Amino acid sequence: MRIGSPSTMAKNSPRTPTAKRKTGRRHPLAAVALIAIGLVSTGGAYALFTSSATADTTASQEQLIDEGGKLFAANCATCHGMSLQGTSEGPTLIGVGEAAVHFQVSTGRMPLAASGPQAEEKPVQFTDEQIQALYTYVGSKSPGPGLPSEETLAGDGDAALGAELFRINCAMCHNVAGAGGALTQGKFAPALTGVESIHVYEAMVTGPQNMPVFNNQNLTVEDKANIITYLQFLDDNPSVGGFDLGNLGPVSEGLFIWIFGLGSIVAITVWLTAKSN
Repeated sequence: MRIGSPSTMAKNSPRTPTAKRKTGRRHPLAAVALIAIGLVSTGGAYALFTSSATADTTASQEQLIDEGGKLFAANCATCHGMSLQGTSEGPTLIGVGEAAVHFQVSTGRMPLAASGPQAEEKPVQFTDEQIQALYTYVGSKSPGPGLPSEETLAGDGDAALGAELFRINCAMCHNVAGAGGALTQGKFAPALTGVESIHVYEAMVTGPQNMPVFNNQNLTVEDKANIITYLQFLDDNPSVGGFDLGNLGPVSEGLFIWIFGLGSIVAITVWLTAKSN
């Protein structure tokens, strides 16, 4: 048997694979380093943005307070005192909160035009920006009721429950239909038709004039939202039973019967008597 030559054996034998050169590999900690760099960059940018926004907010708040202080000194301090302590001409404003100031000023009740049984609504004397500055200034002096959230004023509560709460807590002065009514000593409960919802809420939490204060122990925020929903329902749904006679109940209805009912009977009696003669 012939043994192949070395050259033949070398040609037929399988060729051993050549080892590839290793290229540059990433370090095992490279991914961790990239994540750390990303977190630091993101955190730094967020901190810078937040601090800038906070600084802008603080500066804006301080500017409002400063402007409000000037407006207060020029228009309110004569009666309420430079330190909000009150005088013989006006009550203290310490603790009344932003809601009370916004209600009184944005309805024109303040500044008071003249002394009387109660402050009446009149044209507003300040712009929205000035009103914001005033209530921000007073609110910065001591805590008190703040402005309501938009959800409370949205009018999407329970109108039926709001009507029940209104009848129990408000109707004895404002009438069940919100038409208002007379009180003692020349005072009155104003009509609530067409009144802005924010003013209704602010009146409930601050108790202006002769109105009692309804805090969250008396009426929760949800209860107040339901009452506001009921009043919005009254605004959107006029009387479907004919003439409402001012929604004053037996007062206007009795007057109508006396004048037109009995008047008609007297007129018919006179006519019949004259005809028989």
